[in-house]
Amino acid sequence: METKQTAVEWLIETINEGGGFIFTSHYEKLFKQAKQMEKEQIMKAYFEGESDGDHLENSTQIYYNETYGPQVDKK
Repeated sequence: METKQTAVEWLIETINEGGGFIFTSHYEKLFKQAKQMEKEQIMKAYFEGESDGDHLENSTQIYYNETYGPQVDKK
């Protein structure tokens, strides 16, 4: 299964391609935090939108990993 790119990952990639932005440890920390927040939002939306009501333990984590990959901090 092909993994998708999240909006935060797209932003980081686009900024890096521009070459005019230097990632300091401060910005790196902010991007990691944004990626974690985005992950939680995606997992919450999936959990709330699951219509069958049969929520398996960790089903949202499984969905996220299958869709976006298992690592939050992909570069």
